[in-house]
Formats: sequence, C-alpha cells, structure tokens
Amino acid sequence: MSDVLIIGGGIAGISAAARLAPYAKVTLLEGEDHLAYHASGRSAALYEPHYGAPAVVALSLASGDYFRALPHLLTPRGLMIVAGLDGRAQFQHDCADMNLAPLDLDAAREMLPILNLQTVAYAGYGAHAWDIDTDLLIADFAKTARAHGAQIIAKAAVTALRRDGSTWRADTAQGPFKGEIVVNAAGPWADHVAQMAGIAAKGIAPLRRSMARIPAPAGMDVARWPMVFGAGEAWYMKPDAGALIVSPAEEHPMPPHDAFADDMVLAEGLARYEAMVTAPVTRLIASWAGLRSFAPDRVPVIGADPAAPSFFWAAGLGGYGFQTADAASRLLADLVLHRASEFSPDLVAQLSPRRFSAQG
Repeated sequence: MSDVLIIGGGIAGISAAARLAPYAKVTLLEGEDHLAYHASGRSAALYEPHYGAPAVVALSLASGDYFRALPHLLTPRGLMIVAGLDGRAQFQHDCADMNLAPLDLDAAREMLPILNLQTVAYAGYGAHAWDIDTDLLIADFAKTARAHGAQIIAKAAVTALRRDGSTWRADTAQGPFKGEIVVNAAGPWADHVAQMAGIAAKGIAPLRRSMARIPAPAGMDVARWPMVFGAGEAWYMKPDAGALIVSPAEEHPMPPHDAFADDMVLAEGLARYEAMVTAPVTRLIASWAGLRSFAPDRVPVIGADPAAPSFFWAAGLGGYGFQTADAASRLLADLVLHRASEFSPDLVAQLSPRRFSAQG
C-alpha cells in the first residue's frame, strides 16, 4: 500500500516521484521495460525558456536555477529563426515571442555556414537556449526517488483503475497496486487513464512529430551550430552527436501508441529544410517519431481533478516536459502534500484541471 501511485515513467512521472518520495511512500508504474520510453525518450532536448504559452514560460524560467546547478546538464546551443521573403510577418512574430534579436545575414551564415542566402531573407538569434542531457536528468530524478524509498515498477501497464473503498487500486501485469492518491502522468494515455478511473477526459491530444537523423555536411564540424527553426516552426534542425536532426515539426493527431515516422511527411519537412540551406540531404541515418500531448489550450494540466480530489493530473506537457520538469514537479508536490506553494495563485489556476470545468 502506497501513499501515492504515479502512472507513467516519463519526465512528468519520474520528476514527480523524486519530489514526493521524501514525504510519502511512492510507487511509480511504467508500462514499458524502462523509463522515458515514449515521448520523453524522443525529445529534441532543448531548454529554451521563452518557448511556449505564458504558463509554460513561467515554469521553464522557474526551472532554470535547478538545471544550472546540476553539473553537465546544460550545454550552450543557441537558437536561430530563418525565413524567406514571404515570411516576414511570421518571422517578426516568432522573434518577439521567443525574445530573439534580428541578425545580419552574413553573421547568421558565420554561425550556420550552410545557410542559403539566395533563399533566406531574415534571420534572428538568441543565445538563451541550451541542450539538455535528458538521460542525465531522468537518471538524477530516478536516483533521488529511489534514495527516498520510491518503488519504480517496469512492465506494469495499468489495465484497470478504480476506487477500492478509500483507496485507489491499479491492476497491472505485475499485480495490483494500491494508493491513497493517484498521479496521472501517462502522457499520450492520460485521458485513457482518467476514463478508466471514471474521471472526465480533458481533451489531451497526442500529436505525432517525425524526426530524421542525417549526416553532417562533408568536412564540417556542426558541434557549435545553433538549433534552427523555420519561421512558424515549419521545420527545425539541431546538431546532435556529430550529425543533424531534422524534423518537419508536424502535429498530426494520433491515437496513443508507439509512434513511428511518416515517410511522406518527413520528406516534405526535409524539403522545407533543404530550401533554406546549401547542403542537400543525400541519405538518412535513422528516423523516428514521438507523440507530444497537448490540452486544448496548449497549457499543461497540473493539479487535483475537481471530481476526485485524490486524483492528480501531471499531463499535457506537450514539447515542454523537460524544460519545465523542475518547477512542474515542485508545484505538483505542493498540491499533493497540501503545502503552501512558491508559485502564484494565478499560475496555479492557469494550470489547474478546474479550468475545464469552468469552461464547461
């Protein structure tokens, strides 16, 4: 019998376990055979704290001190936005939204030598973006959780979840588990988990994003190149382990599953990328996809469900799970433990599942 059952072993679940385990008996149930298998294992792994809705930005900024204090977690990357002649309005919007400064095109090409000045008319840049060592962050949270007695149970997909007297019972292939409180950190499966428990879904939609790893242009060291977005996030490119990751940045609604890349969508995204650079894509090293899960307002859902005060949501984190993980898990722990929070009541309300009841 646990105080808290956490369903889901991605970044939301394991960070919640780390923050709750010092104060409660915690059991985390993960359906796969290791943590961070789905969306958390397929992230672009960037900390760009000005990226996302205002509530997301608040959580990202509040996570910065923790990230900077963990040795070797962050590595400088920088973020560039580029656009063609017909993309001026979107470019200006993106620069304002992500606090980027316009950049002279010659200076932009110094940062990114393959930039095609025949097609790129606008460039913007900000140094406030860092690579996140996501494996290190997951391992750090898992180490903290285990050090405080948390059980992490793999291959334990929840097949049924119901009230059993005053507690919750989760049935899994590893047997039943009981807890006073449930934390729904199930990512793309969050609405499904809620419905098993008799809780109303919140409209959390899994959206597929495909990615390809391609070779670095011959003879070029890409280690210091920035991450690059096409205006409107029409595509992105990021250096990674001596190669490049390119994504069409699509958001295609999908049922929750072990996602894989769509070849046609990937080809279209690669073409958009190729139009802005001088180095053609000649082959793929690998391709994959992940499911980024968003609530209808694209704001995370963190807090107790209004219909069941012992059922907590930590879901709808979209593409912001890693960069908000510290603050999001601290807030969740405050709410679960009924303690005063450092976060403003306004931010708590923006994130609360109660906002859906107010809209309905």
